[in-house]
Amino acid sequence: MKVKIRVIVTGTTGMVGEGVLHECLMHPDVEHVLVINRKPCGVTHPKLHEIIHDNFFDFSPIREFLVNYNACFFCLGVSSVGMKEDKYYHLTYELTMHVAQTLSEQNPGMVFTYVSGNGTDSTEKGKLMWARVKGKTENDLMKLPFKKAYMFRPAVIEPTKGLKNTLKLYTYLGWMLPIIRFLSPRYVCSLKELGVAMIHTVTTGSEKQILEVKDIVELANIN
Repeated sequence: MKVKIRVIVTGTTGMVGEGVLHECLMHPDVEHVLVINRKPCGVTHPKLHEIIHDNFFDFSPIREFLVNYNACFFCLGVSSVGMKEDKYYHLTYELTMHVAQTLSEQNPGMVFTYVSGNGTDSTEKGKLMWARVKGKTENDLMKLPFKKAYMFRPAVIEPTKGLKNTLKLYTYLGWMLPIIRFLSPRYVCSLKELGVAMIHTVTTGSEKQILEVKDIVELANIN
């Protein structure tokens, strides 16, 4: 008997979160989706419930609504471009950990999936600021008392046609993605594969907690 998924999805006003939400709403193993956003995601569906909440550093006002979920697909994130380390640390590490700690207390049987990125630095000592911060975030998430925590490290993402939050870069260069995938398959996955792989972390699971592109594609294609 397959697990029925009740999932919280963050970041659905961005490209990755929107794509993951799209896969969740279409997938038969997902029975309910809660999205938490600062502004409406613009999607309506019988499975979907949305909470508009401004302060992701204080979930106490909505804490009572965060129970009885067995998954969280955390797709919220900011770009490090032009940002000082202390600000990026605050918006990446501290924000993510607050949300994750709250959810782990409310849902001890939860599977938590975090979208990190290719090149994340698990040693926390490398030269790239964003990679160090993401590495610390990954490391500390895996210490929380979730049923399981998975770190997803996508690189180039092939967008899902018809979704509205596709990054302009992918819109302009979309014709190149099949070529890039053929030449460098270890660096390209589709947004559909990303979303389905997240769903499979709950229904099937993975021996690896840190999933690079190759692992994401393999997990997505498990029957």
